[in-house]
Amino acid sequence: MTTTPPSTATQSVPPQPPVAKRVPYERVHHGDRVLDEYAWLADKDDPDTIAYLTAENAYTDAKTAHLAQLRETVFNEIKARTQETDLSVPARKGEYWYYARTVEGSQYAIHCRRAIAPGEVDPPSTGDGVGGPLPGEQVLLDENELAEGHDFFALGTLDVSPDGRWLAYSTDFDGDERFTLQVKDLQTGTVLSDQIPNTHYGTAWSLDASTLFYVTVDEAWRPYRVWRHVIGADPSDDQVVHEETDERFWVGVGLTRSERYVLIDVSSKLTSEVWYIPSNDALAVPRLVAARRQGVEYSVEHHGDRFLILHNLDAEDFALAYTPVDAPGEWLPLIPHTPGTRLLDVDAFADYLVLSLRRDGLTGLRVLPQGDRSSSASAPGTHDPELSGAAYDIAFPEPIYTVGPDANGEYETTTFRLHYSSLVAPDSVYDADLSTGELTLRKRRPVLGGYEPERYEQRREWAVAEDGTRVPISLVYRTGTPRDGSAPCVLYGYGSYEASMDPWFSIPRLSLVDRGVIFAVAHIRGGGELGRAWYDNGKLLAKKNTFTDFVACARHLVAQDWTAPSRLVARGASAGGLLMGAVANLAPDAFTGIVAQVPFVDALSSILDPSLPLTVTEWEEWGNPLEDPEVYAYMKSYTPYENVSAVDYPAILAVTSLNDTRVLYHEPAKWVARLRTLAPQADVLLKTEMGAGHGGPSGRYAGWREEAFIVAWILDRLNVV
Repeated sequence: MTTTPPSTATQSVPPQPPVAKRVPYERVHHGDRVLDEYAWLADKDDPDTIAYLTAENAYTDAKTAHLAQLRETVFNEIKARTQETDLSVPARKGEYWYYARTVEGSQYAIHCRRAIAPGEVDPPSTGDGVGGPLPGEQVLLDENELAEGHDFFALGTLDVSPDGRWLAYSTDFDGDERFTLQVKDLQTGTVLSDQIPNTHYGTAWSLDASTLFYVTVDEAWRPYRVWRHVIGADPSDDQVVHEETDERFWVGVGLTRSERYVLIDVSSKLTSEVWYIPSNDALAVPRLVAARRQGVEYSVEHHGDRFLILHNLDAEDFALAYTPVDAPGEWLPLIPHTPGTRLLDVDAFADYLVLSLRRDGLTGLRVLPQGDRSSSASAPGTHDPELSGAAYDIAFPEPIYTVGPDANGEYETTTFRLHYSSLVAPDSVYDADLSTGELTLRKRRPVLGGYEPERYEQRREWAVAEDGTRVPISLVYRTGTPRDGSAPCVLYGYGSYEASMDPWFSIPRLSLVDRGVIFAVAHIRGGGELGRAWYDNGKLLAKKNTFTDFVACARHLVAQDWTAPSRLVARGASAGGLLMGAVANLAPDAFTGIVAQVPFVDALSSILDPSLPLTVTEWEEWGNPLEDPEVYAYMKSYTPYENVSAVDYPAILAVTSLNDTRVLYHEPAKWVARLRTLAPQADVLLKTEMGAGHGGPSGRYAGWREEAFIVAWILDRLNVV
C-alpha cells in the first residue's frame, strides 16, 4: 500500500494529504479508451482501500482539529434549540391514536399507541411534549432497545395490521438498506421467531391480518419480488406473488386507505403499471389495472366503486381519471390536464378527495367533495364549499411555503391532516375540516431559546440562465442583512429525479443564519418545482442545464449584491453531489467552498456497469452510455471525475459512507484521489463514515454532530465566527 498517512510529528509541520496508489485500469467504450488509475478503490474488501479511507479520515481530522470547539458550540446550539423529549401529534387509526415520541438522551424514536376514549374526537393534546408518555400508552416498538449494541440502526417498515394485533417491522444494522423483517404480537408483546432477511421498504396486510405481503431485492439492490407470508408459518414456505424481470423496473406493495385492496406498484423512471389483490382474498391472483405503456406513468387510489388514476397520458402535468373496480378498463376523465398545474398525488376518503399539486413553484392542496365532476374542480382560486359545493384550495398566508399530506389513516373521515412549513415557519401540523376548509393547528415544532420568526426574512429571486430561462431562488436571512456584497452565503441545490427542493425549516440552519449567513436554494432544472417540463429539461441530453442553472443562480446572487464569490459556499448531496462536482469544474471561480455529501461524482463509470445497484433503472434518467455513443460522449463531458483538471478549485469537503448502496463510497474516494493528483494545491477533504449508509450516521445526536461538523467547516471557510 503506497498511501501516505498524514504527518502528526509536530504541530509546526502541517499535515500532508494521503497519496493513493495508481493502478492502471483501461476502460474502452465506443472506441474511447480511458485510463482509470483509481478504479481499484471500488474493492471494499481490499485492505489498501480501507487503509486509504482511514488515512483520508485522519487527514481530515488533522486539518479540521482547529474547529473542534466550534463544532461543539454548533452541536450544543442545535441541541439547545431542540425539544429533546417530545411527541408527534397522535393520528387516528381504527380504535387507537398512534404517535411517536423521543426522550432526552435517547438517539431514536419510541413508537406508541393509546386507545381512543368513548366520544373522543380530537387527538390527545401533546402540550409542550415534556412529561413523558401519554396516560394509557402502549409501546409498540422502542428503536433504542433494538439499536442497543449496534453502531448503526435504521427502521425500514412499521406497519400495524388492520385488526391492530400485529406489528410488522424491519431493521438494518449496517446502512446498506437490506432489512430483516419481523412480526410482533401486540397482544402479548412477543416477537415471532420467523425472520425474513433481504427485504425492502414497504409491506401490506390482508384484511383478516393472517397474511403479510413484502418485497425482496435482487443482487443489484433492485426490489423485484412481492411475497406472501402467512403469519406463524415458516418463511421458507412463502410464495412469490409477483416478480418483475425487466431490470428497469422496481416493485412496491401497499394497502389502500380503505383497506380493501393490496396494490402492487411496478415502475421505471418513465413507465408504470399497477396490479391489485382484494385484501379479503389474500390467495387471489393479482389483477392488472392497466398494462404498461412506455412513457405512461400512473398511480392508483381506491375510492368507493372505482380506482382513481393519476396519469400523464397526453397530459404532461398529469390528469386525474377513474375506472371501475370490478372491470378496470377505460380511463374516464375526472380532473382534466391543466398546463402549469402539476398534479402530484390524490388522497381518497369516503366523501372527499384531496389533490396535492404544484403551481407557480408552490405546493398546494385542493379539496373536492365526492361526486364533484364540474369544471370548477380544476379551476384555480379558493372557493367556499358551503356556498358553492365546488372544489376549493386550502389557502396559506406566506409567500413561500411547503404544504402536503401528513398522517391520514382513516377512510371514513371529514378531517384531513396536513404538514406545513417555510424557511422561517417551523414544521406545523394542522387538521383541516374538509367541509369548511377551516384549519386547526395541532402542533408547531418547538424551537427553544426564544426563536422569533419576525427576525428573519424570506424572499424569491429569479436568475436568468444561459438560454434565457428564468430560474427561481429562495432565500432566508436575518432582517437587516446588508445588500452590499459582503454577506456570506450558502447556495443549496439538487436538480434531479423531479425532486423539488421546496422551502423547509431547519434548526441546524439557524447556526448559520444567526451568524449573518444567507441561505439560498437554487430551484434548478432537473427538479420538479415548475412542473414536468422543468424536470424534462434537466435530464438525459439536457442534463447540463442543471449545472448551468446553478452557476447562473450563483452569478445572480453576486450581481444583485447578496454576496461575493469569496463569500459563497455551494452545498449538495447525492445527485446534488454530482451537481457540486460539475460546477466545481464548470465555474471554480464562483465559490470559495463546496460541500459534496454522498456525491454521485463518478456517474459515467457507474452507469456503464449494469451489475451495480440502481444502474439499469437509472438509464431512463441519464441515458444508456453502454448502447448509445451520444449519451456516452455527453455524460463524459460533464461527469466530475472525468473532467478534473489543473485549475484553481475552491476548497472541497466530500462526505460519504462505506455501506452506501445508492452512491457507492468509491465515487468520492476516486474523485478526491484524482483532485489530489491533477490539482495538488486544492484544499480537499474526504470524510468517510465507516459504518453507515446513504443518509450518514444514524441516531439524532450522531446526525447533529455530523451536521455540526459540516456547519463548522462552512463557517470557517466563510471566515464567520
